[in-house]
Amino acid sequence: MPRDLAKTLTYLSVHLTVGFTVAYVMTGSLALAGGIALIEPCINAVAFFFHEKAWKAADARASNEGTRAPGLFGVA
Repeated sequence: MPRDLAKTLTYLSVHLTVGFTVAYVMTGSLALAGGIALIEPCINAVAFFFHEKAWKAADARASNEGTRAPGLFGVA
């Protein structure tokens, strides 16, 4: 298995475990915690997709203006 794929799968496991645990502690429901742990990463992936599109659009605008768009906290 390629290292990048292994890292992705182990990170997914950690993410799902943490999400499930937090949701279970907060709700006391295995079913609700399981649903949250599965749904949240899917919604997060969609949000990340649009987040990246927004940053690419900002970079493209900055390139057209001859400047670089600032990154997080104003750092280029």
